Amino acid sequence: MSLPRAVFFDFDGTLVDSAPDLAGAVNDMRVEDGMPALPLESLRPYATYGARSLLKAGLGLTPDDPDYDAQRKRFLAIYDRRKLDHTHLFDGVLELLIALERRGLIWGIVTNKNSRLAEPMIHELLRDRAFTPAAVVCGDSTPTPKPHPAPLLLAARDAEIEATDCWFVGDGESDMRASLAAGMKPVLATYGYVPDIGHARSWGAHHEIGKPLDLLGILPRLDWS
Repeated sequence: MSLPRAVFFDFDGTLVDSAPDLAGAVNDMRVEDGMPALPLESLRPYATYGARSLLKAGLGLTPDDPDYDAQRKRFLAIYDRRKLDHTHLFDGVLELLIALERRGLIWGIVTNKNSRLAEPMIHELLRDRAFTPAAVVCGDSTPTPKPHPAPLLLAARDAEIEATDCWFVGDGESDMRASLAAGMKPVLATYGYVPDIGHARSWGAHHEIGKPLDLLGILPRLDWS
Protein backbone atom coordinates (compact mmCIF):
# COMPACT_ATOMS: atom_id res chain seq x y z
CA MET A 1 0.00 0.00 0.00
CA SER A 2 1.56 3.29 -1.14
CA LEU A 3 1.66 6.42 0.97
CA PRO A 4 -0.90 9.02 -0.12
CA ARG A 5 0.36 12.45 -1.08
CA ALA A 6 -2.67 14.10 0.49
CA VAL A 7 -5.50 13.34 2.89
CA PHE A 8 -8.77 15.22 2.54
CA PHE A 9 -11.38 15.32 5.28
CA ASP A 10 -15.08 15.90 5.54
CA PHE A 11 -15.78 18.59 8.13
CA ASP A 12 -18.88 17.92 10.26
CA GLY A 13 -18.64 14.54 11.97
CA THR A 14 -15.05 14.01 10.87
CA LEU A 15 -12.92 16.95 11.99
CA VAL A 16 -15.49 18.74 14.14
CA ASP A 17 -18.31 17.67 16.40
CA SER A 18 -20.95 20.17 15.32
CA ALA A 19 -23.96 18.09 16.37
CA PRO A 20 -24.57 20.05 19.60
CA ASP A 21 -25.16 23.27 17.67
CA LEU A 22 -26.98 21.68 14.73
CA ALA A 23 -29.33 19.86 17.11
CA GLY A 24 -29.48 22.97 19.26
CA ALA A 25 -30.82 24.99 16.34
CA VAL A 26 -33.60 22.45 15.83
CA ASN A 27 -34.40 22.49 19.53
CA ASP A 28 -34.45 26.29 19.54
CA MET A 29 -37.14 26.08 16.85
CA ARG A 30 -39.09 23.50 18.83
CA VAL A 31 -39.02 25.61 21.98
CA GLU A 32 -40.06 28.72 20.05
CA ASP A 33 -42.99 26.72 18.69
CA GLY A 34 -44.03 25.53 22.14
CA MET A 35 -42.58 22.02 21.99
CA PRO A 36 -40.06 20.42 24.35
CA ALA A 37 -36.44 20.06 23.30
CA LEU A 38 -35.31 16.63 22.11
CA PRO A 39 -32.26 14.82 23.56
CA LEU A 40 -29.06 15.50 21.63
CA GLU A 41 -28.48 11.79 21.07
CA SER A 42 -31.80 11.42 19.25
CA LEU A 43 -30.81 14.12 16.75
CA ARG A 44 -27.08 13.41 16.53
CA PRO A 45 -27.25 10.72 13.79
CA TYR A 46 -28.99 13.17 11.46
CA ALA A 47 -26.29 15.83 11.72
CA THR A 48 -24.26 14.38 8.86
CA TYR A 49 -27.16 14.76 6.41
CA GLY A 50 -27.74 18.47 6.91
CA ALA A 51 -30.77 20.70 7.31
CA ARG A 52 -33.23 18.48 5.45
CA SER A 53 -32.73 15.48 7.72
CA LEU A 54 -32.58 17.55 10.90
CA LEU A 55 -35.82 19.34 10.06
CA LYS A 56 -37.53 16.04 9.39
CA ALA A 57 -36.20 14.38 12.54
CA GLY A 58 -36.81 17.36 14.81
CA LEU A 59 -39.92 18.96 13.37
CA GLY A 60 -41.44 16.42 11.01
CA LEU A 61 -40.91 18.76 8.05
CA THR A 62 -40.24 17.58 4.50
CA PRO A 63 -39.63 19.53 1.27
CA ASP A 64 -43.27 18.84 0.35
CA ASP A 65 -44.54 21.00 3.21
CA PRO A 66 -45.72 24.42 1.98
CA ASP A 67 -43.64 26.32 4.54
CA TYR A 68 -40.54 24.12 4.22
CA ASP A 69 -38.37 26.75 2.51
CA ALA A 70 -39.24 29.35 5.13
CA GLN A 71 -38.53 26.91 7.97
CA ARG A 72 -35.24 25.88 6.38
CA LYS A 73 -34.16 29.53 6.18
CA ARG A 74 -35.22 29.95 9.80
CA PHE A 75 -33.16 26.93 10.84
CA LEU A 76 -30.07 28.17 8.97
CA ALA A 77 -30.39 31.64 10.50
CA ILE A 78 -30.60 30.20 14.02
CA TYR A 79 -27.72 27.80 13.34
CA ASP A 80 -25.58 30.59 11.90
CA ARG A 81 -25.94 32.54 15.16
CA ARG A 82 -24.93 29.60 17.35
CA LYS A 83 -22.68 27.55 15.05
CA LEU A 84 -19.63 27.88 17.32
CA ASP A 85 -21.33 27.89 20.72
CA HIS A 86 -20.59 24.23 21.49
CA THR A 87 -18.91 22.93 18.32
CA HIS A 88 -15.37 21.69 18.82
CA LEU A 89 -12.67 19.63 17.14
CA PHE A 90 -12.82 15.94 17.90
CA ASP A 91 -10.15 14.76 20.34
CA GLY A 92 -6.95 13.93 18.48
CA VAL A 93 -7.61 16.04 15.37
CA LEU A 94 -4.87 18.58 16.03
CA GLU A 95 -2.39 15.85 16.89
CA LEU A 96 -3.32 14.04 13.68
CA LEU A 97 -2.80 17.14 11.55
CA ILE A 98 0.54 17.82 13.21
CA ALA A 99 1.66 14.26 12.43
CA LEU A 100 0.57 14.55 8.80
CA GLU A 101 2.34 17.86 8.34
CA ARG A 102 5.53 16.58 9.94
CA ARG A 103 5.66 13.82 7.36
CA GLY A 104 5.04 16.18 4.49
CA LEU A 105 1.50 15.04 3.75
CA ILE A 106 -0.89 17.66 2.44
CA TRP A 107 -4.34 17.85 3.98
CA GLY A 108 -7.54 19.67 3.11
CA ILE A 109 -11.28 19.88 3.70
CA VAL A 110 -14.21 18.97 1.44
CA THR A 111 -17.59 19.70 3.00
CA ASN A 112 -21.14 20.06 1.77
CA LYS A 113 -21.60 22.91 4.22
CA ASN A 114 -22.16 26.28 2.53
CA SER A 115 -19.05 28.47 2.57
CA ARG A 116 -20.90 31.20 4.49
CA LEU A 117 -21.15 28.79 7.42
CA ALA A 118 -18.02 26.69 6.92
CA GLU A 119 -15.37 29.35 6.36
CA PRO A 120 -15.79 31.18 9.71
CA MET A 121 -15.72 27.84 11.51
CA ILE A 122 -12.57 26.71 9.71
CA HIS A 123 -10.90 30.02 10.51
CA GLU A 124 -11.72 29.91 14.23
CA LEU A 125 -11.12 26.21 14.83
CA LEU A 126 -8.10 25.66 12.57
CA ARG A 127 -6.55 28.65 10.80
CA ASP A 128 -6.47 30.76 13.95
CA ARG A 129 -4.45 27.93 15.50
CA ALA A 130 -1.97 27.96 12.57
CA PHE A 131 -3.45 24.91 10.85
CA THR A 132 -3.87 25.83 7.19
CA PRO A 133 -5.56 23.37 4.82
CA ALA A 134 -4.10 23.15 1.32
CA ALA A 135 -7.62 23.21 -0.11
CA VAL A 136 -11.09 24.00 1.18
CA VAL A 137 -14.06 23.03 -0.96
CA CYS A 138 -17.54 23.85 0.32
CA GLY A 139 -21.02 22.87 -0.73
CA ASP A 140 -21.33 25.91 -3.00
CA SER A 141 -17.84 25.62 -4.51
CA THR A 142 -19.06 23.34 -7.31
CA PRO A 143 -22.43 22.99 -9.04
CA THR A 144 -22.81 19.48 -7.60
CA PRO A 145 -21.91 18.61 -3.98
CA LYS A 146 -20.95 15.19 -2.64
CA PRO A 147 -21.77 12.39 -3.47
CA HIS A 148 -20.74 13.79 -6.86
CA PRO A 149 -16.94 13.55 -7.22
CA ALA A 150 -16.59 17.16 -8.44
CA PRO A 151 -15.78 18.66 -5.00
CA LEU A 152 -13.06 16.09 -4.32
CA LEU A 153 -11.58 16.51 -7.79
CA LEU A 154 -11.53 20.28 -7.28
CA ALA A 155 -9.72 19.84 -3.95
CA ALA A 156 -7.08 17.68 -5.63
CA ARG A 157 -6.62 20.26 -8.40
CA ASP A 158 -6.33 23.09 -5.88
CA ALA A 159 -3.67 21.11 -4.02
CA GLU A 160 -1.98 20.25 -7.35
CA ILE A 161 -2.14 16.52 -6.68
CA GLU A 162 -3.64 13.67 -8.67
CA ALA A 163 -6.88 12.45 -7.10
CA THR A 164 -5.62 8.87 -7.21
CA ASP A 165 -2.80 9.89 -4.86
CA CYS A 166 -5.28 11.04 -2.20
CA TRP A 167 -7.29 9.53 0.64
CA PHE A 168 -10.63 10.89 1.79
CA VAL A 169 -11.92 10.54 5.35
CA GLY A 170 -15.60 11.05 6.10
CA ASP A 171 -18.50 9.79 8.18
CA GLY A 172 -21.28 9.72 5.57
CA GLU A 173 -22.38 7.59 2.63
CA SER A 174 -22.00 10.60 0.34
CA ASP A 175 -18.35 10.85 1.45
CA MET A 176 -17.61 7.25 0.55
CA ARG A 177 -19.45 7.43 -2.77
CA ALA A 178 -17.72 10.65 -3.77
CA SER A 179 -14.32 9.28 -2.81
CA LEU A 180 -14.76 6.13 -4.88
CA ALA A 181 -16.05 8.11 -7.85
CA ALA A 182 -13.07 10.47 -7.66
CA GLY A 183 -10.56 7.63 -7.49
CA MET A 184 -9.52 8.40 -3.92
CA LYS A 185 -9.17 5.83 -1.14
CA PRO A 186 -12.23 6.16 1.16
CA VAL A 187 -11.81 5.94 4.94
CA LEU A 188 -14.94 5.77 7.13
CA ALA A 189 -14.86 7.77 10.38
CA THR A 190 -17.10 5.64 12.57
CA TYR A 191 -16.74 8.07 15.49
CA GLY A 192 -18.80 10.61 13.55
CA TYR A 193 -22.53 10.61 12.88
CA VAL A 194 -22.82 7.14 11.37
CA PRO A 195 -26.33 5.96 12.32
CA ASP A 196 -25.75 2.25 11.62
CA ILE A 197 -22.19 0.91 11.49
CA GLY A 198 -23.32 -2.40 9.98
CA HIS A 199 -25.09 -0.67 7.10
CA ALA A 200 -22.25 1.81 6.71
CA ARG A 201 -19.88 -1.03 5.92
CA SER A 202 -21.74 -1.48 2.64
CA TRP A 203 -20.70 2.00 1.50
CA GLY A 204 -17.39 0.80 0.07
CA ALA A 205 -14.85 2.21 2.53
CA HIS A 206 -11.39 0.70 2.23
CA HIS A 207 -10.72 1.31 5.92
CA GLU A 208 -12.56 2.53 9.00
CA ILE A 209 -11.27 4.43 12.01
CA GLY A 210 -12.80 4.69 15.48
CA LYS A 211 -11.02 7.92 16.39
CA PRO A 212 -9.01 10.49 14.40
CA LEU A 213 -5.56 9.26 15.45
CA ASP A 214 -6.42 5.76 14.20
CA LEU A 215 -5.67 7.10 10.73
CA LEU A 216 -1.97 7.00 11.52
CA GLY A 217 -2.22 3.28 12.22
CA ILE A 218 -3.56 2.45 8.74
CA LEU A 219 -1.18 4.63 6.76
CA PRO A 220 1.79 2.75 5.31
CA ARG A 221 4.25 2.27 8.12
CA LEU A 222 6.51 5.19 8.77
CA ASP A 223 8.40 6.46 11.77
CA TRP A 224 5.58 8.49 13.35
CA SER A 225 7.60 9.40 16.40
